[in-house]
Amino acid sequence: MRGLKISILLKTISLYILLLVFLFPFLVVILNTFKSTQQFVENPLSWPTQFNFSNYKTAFKDMDFITGFLNSSLITIVSVLIIIFFSSMTGYLFVRFKWKVNSILFFSMLASMTLPFQALMIPLVVIYGDLGILNSIATLLFMYLGFGVPFAVFTFHGFIKGVPLELEESASIDGSSRLRTFFQIVVPLLKPVMVTLIVLDTLWIWNDYLLPSLLLQSPNMRTLPLSNYGFFSTYSVDYSPLMAGLIMTIIPVLILYLILQKHIIKGITEGALK
Repeated sequence: MRGLKISILLKTISLYILLLVFLFPFLVVILNTFKSTQQFVENPLSWPTQFNFSNYKTAFKDMDFITGFLNSSLITIVSVLIIIFFSSMTGYLFVRFKWKVNSILFFSMLASMTLPFQALMIPLVVIYGDLGILNSIATLLFMYLGFGVPFAVFTFHGFIKGVPLELEESASIDGSSRLRTFFQIVVPLLKPVMVTLIVLDTLWIWNDYLLPSLLLQSPNMRTLPLSNYGFFSTYSVDYSPLMAGLIMTIIPVLILYLILQKHIIKGITEGALK
């Protein structure tokens, strides 16, 4: 019995040590937001001599934080909504309609998940550049739809397979159309997996730098990750305001993650089991 208690204590201590290891870089970034750039360069690991919030004021102004926040919010919200909407319906179609073409399309989507974005970005930019539709938020939303749908369809597909078909048959007997049955009976049952995908896609799109940097060239279209790049000049980097900007950028999505984190593992686990 004593040996078991010691084992549990050692495991607990180990977990806390691992937690500190993972949190250490984040804590260092937070501490350096209160220093000057010179103090950061001299010793990044030192404790701030005083907690000065001027870096946050500088970052807020130089980043044009309000514009970046609105752009990031618009792009993230619209992208996540269209991914969830189309993916849920596509996953339902693949599960409930036993067409041969559905199997081909489903496995084609799964295969597309193995392609790295880095292998596609140059051809995409060249093609869309030739079409003259770069520097457009609509084009960016379209690309997020293309890259986000395969994983979402895969997740919905596994979850919908566990939804009892009898519920839909009962609704059909009562005169409900297929579309009405989907939105009023099936969709409410998909809440766990929807919340999971909302959190994961929000984290991905909100923090994405590479794709917006390839498409959005106008300053008034910049997202928050792009706005942070303004602290890099040709010969130097203004580190302290940069890190303050990074903290300001991740706070909104961090709050969302903390609120909904319990649904992530639940949704993925249920989708995999079903």
